Amino acid sequence: MQQQKLATIEDVAAIAGVSIATVSRAINEPTKVADETRRRVNDAIARTGYTTNAMARSLRMRRSNMILILAPDVGDPNFSNILVGLETEASKRGYGVLIGNTQNDPERESDYLRFISSNQADGMILLTGHLPFGHAQPGQETRLPPMVAVNEPVPNSDIPFVGVDNFEGSRLAAEHLISQGHRRIAFIGHSSSRAVNQLRERGYRAALEGAGIAIEPLLILDGDGTTESGRQATEHMFVRDVLPTAFLCVNDATALGVIISLTARRYDLPRQFSVMGFDDISFASFVTPSLTTMKQPRLRIGEAAMDMLLGLLEGNRPDRNSVLLRSELIVRNSVAPPRGLLP
Repeated sequence: MQQQKLATIEDVAAIAGVSIATVSRAINEPTKVADETRRRVNDAIARTGYTTNAMARSLRMRRSNMILILAPDVGDPNFSNILVGLETEASKRGYGVLIGNTQNDPERESDYLRFISSNQADGMILLTGHLPFGHAQPGQETRLPPMVAVNEPVPNSDIPFVGVDNFEGSRLAAEHLISQGHRRIAFIGHSSSRAVNQLRERGYRAALEGAGIAIEPLLILDGDGTTESGRQATEHMFVRDVLPTAFLCVNDATALGVIISLTARRYDLPRQFSVMGFDDISFASFVTPSLTTMKQPRLRIGEAAMDMLLGLLEGNRPDRNSVLLRSELIVRNSVAPPRGLLP
């Protein structure tokens, strides 16, 4: 039997009615080619079977056109739309994604790194807030491929970061509570280890200081961002008999815990206590009362992070090492003036 001739880039160009250079750009830099032209090239590739040849060439170049995403918990509602943004931008540029659900387990992170060591992934997106386990010492990131941190920066490293401006968002959240007449505002989410919590606490402090409100240490409570930590912090305040008129929570999950605790004690929200979250995850509009919060532009964060990483893979250093996007105040029903100020 006569062996079928392998398709060439010239065959693709002839069928698509474009130059060889245009076919090359459509494969390697698809965003630089018009949509209609790229469609004709992709159709020609499918008809000729040239995709196989392109994949083989990619393997010879030790490039996989795949990106490894390490996330601590893919079930976290704050990550889902970021992941969609990451995948959408990667797909536009001719890349696929591998999602590693690490569950903060060192062994799982090490397992996922095999995709890097075996050249099955060209770069990494880190949603974990730290370098992969085994590469945690400063300077060891040079042993890894290009990386971009998302949602939470990697401390003591020069890894580029894309996320929301946590300081500014929290400052605006606290200022909203102050504008409603609140002066005793609790912050739940103090942490000595998480950069996001620290930035949001700094924003809270800056807003109070800017309004001339004394910061009360007893109104700042620890929290790890879980619903249970919000519930426990609220209960702790009742035990100490130190109560605010409003709660600013490090995230929406914490705010839900506050609402659960206050509702169990039969308080009328927001008439007796106001509660404010951060992130605007899916349940925020369905809880009672619906949650006033700061909305993260998660799709844009994912798209911007993937764009930055793919730029690094092409040899382009970003103009800025961190891209901070603005959060948006979403006013719902969980914040009202303090009871004494109501008509």
